[in-house]
Amino acid sequence: MVPAMANARTPHLADFTADLRLLMLAFMALVAGAGGAVAAWVLVKLIALVTNLVWFWHVSWVPVPISTAPRHPWMAVAPVVGGFVIGLMARFGSERIRGHGIPEAIEAILIGGSRMSPRVALLKPLSSAIAIGTGGPFGAEGPIIMTGGALGSLFAQFFHLSAAERKTLLVAGAAAGMTGIFGTPIAAVLLAVELLLFEWRPRSFVPVAVAAITAISMRPIFFVPGPLFPFHAMPLLPWWGAPVAAGIGVLLGLQSGLITKLLYWVEDAFAHLPLHWMWWPAIGGIAVGAGWLIEPRALGIGYDIIADLLANHLTIAAIGTILLVKAAIWLVALASGTSGGVLAPLLIFGGATGCLVGQVLPGSPGFWALLGMAGMLGGTMRAPLTGALFALELTGDMHAVVPLFSASVAAFAVTVLLMKRSVLTEKIARRGQHVTREYGIDPFELTRVREVMVREVDTLPAALTVAEAVRELERGRHRIYPVLDEAGRPVGMVSRTDALRWKIENDDAAQDRVADRISDASLAVVQPDDLLSRALEIMLETEQGRVPVVNAATGALEGLLTRKDVLQVRAAALRLEREREAFFV
Repeated sequence: MVPAMANARTPHLADFTADLRLLMLAFMALVAGAGGAVAAWVLVKLIALVTNLVWFWHVSWVPVPISTAPRHPWMAVAPVVGGFVIGLMARFGSERIRGHGIPEAIEAILIGGSRMSPRVALLKPLSSAIAIGTGGPFGAEGPIIMTGGALGSLFAQFFHLSAAERKTLLVAGAAAGMTGIFGTPIAAVLLAVELLLFEWRPRSFVPVAVAAITAISMRPIFFVPGPLFPFHAMPLLPWWGAPVAAGIGVLLGLQSGLITKLLYWVEDAFAHLPLHWMWWPAIGGIAVGAGWLIEPRALGIGYDIIADLLANHLTIAAIGTILLVKAAIWLVALASGTSGGVLAPLLIFGGATGCLVGQVLPGSPGFWALLGMAGMLGGTMRAPLTGALFALELTGDMHAVVPLFSASVAAFAVTVLLMKRSVLTEKIARRGQHVTREYGIDPFELTRVREVMVREVDTLPAALTVAEAVRELERGRHRIYPVLDEAGRPVGMVSRTDALRWKIENDDAAQDRVADRISDASLAVVQPDDLLSRALEIMLETEQGRVPVVNAATGALEGLLTRKDVLQVRAAALRLEREREAFFV
């Protein structure tokens, strides 16, 4: 019997594994992109509505800085009330609205099959609007990433899609939401690649890019077109400009590490409180109210602060006060488990530090504030490409690319050396889920079966009787043998377990041929030119620890592939990473 070559052979090898479903996902991403853009507009309007109701006591959808509100004792109480409402929403609505959004999106991708509930899509923007509108020192981008992702996931769940395809649409919605808020489509796609997709494939990259482009195309309908923070103060830096920018990045990397450590130290302190976590956001609101007494500008999103830092419209004393107060109330409020984003606060922290250092450096302090923003994002989020491109797209100053990239990469290098986890992944790790963000080529995708298979194989003829086969197996040195027909083609596999079973069976079957005993077995085979990744799939699908390797034309046996052979490839890859040697010594 010739084994059926029903196993799907390795497809025509190419740089990428893309098929026509890519076009389907790209078309669906148009819907996710539109949904993300609309969700961004809705969130901004909700924040403005809550802000006007709480601080100015009238109904309006026009965004107004909280710092312009008339001073009143209620202002110290409003953040506490907002925190209490969010605690109620989290406890009786959905606990997943707690946090700043990006870790929750990552968790949904890694362990939730990229499925989000309608409740999250509804409650996340509402809770974030309440948190920010009542003074929470947060940004809107984390919640909109979560909300856009939830909309993309919900849309995907109406169709028969795999978890990987649902992930693509979830991330497409998230990228569209971020693009809608900030007008940064390229940075949004890079954020998806560096933080959310956990892969680099056309199947995911193209739909996410389509969603971001859709969102930026729709953005002028809802927001003022152009960069969110126009900036054109790029100095002509001398040769030492890039090293100084990298030095700023090192400083921001240290600041990123400090902020991350403090955030989780405060979160641990909340965990020791003898109160249900529902009450924690209200306690965080007390800190926000106290911050309002010191520096009202520290409350809310703070886009006006970012603009003033870039324009160098703040005094040194004002910058230092805003930095310290904003950081303090942000740490306490975010650690309390309320709902709000981290991007805008990080821009303020990095911009304030860069602006302060820029007082003694050539050029406008606003330029160094911009470098500080890129460095803070690159270091804290462990996303250096996103940090640099995000700052470029926010300001529209494309001449700053080299110093921005230098600062972002330097900050990234510092934080990855100092800390095992980032502000985005520490929370996931504390819940027992390991996250690795390193991409690499799978060695099984680069190795063919012929490179690792065993060529000298002991076999049994199919014409042997059962009695003869039992004797051969009992004195043989292997546990499993391929059985070959007259043409040398494998028809099955026989093990010592089979021999033991045959031995205790009726002796009347002792003269049966081995081929008759295994004729019903389904035998999976591979070919020498198959990739090892495909061979592994076959081994897993058929639960075979040993797979015959056959000639593609004749079906004759050429070798045997075992689990041990496969593991040797992984061992060789580890040696390439760890073994060091010099050739010119």
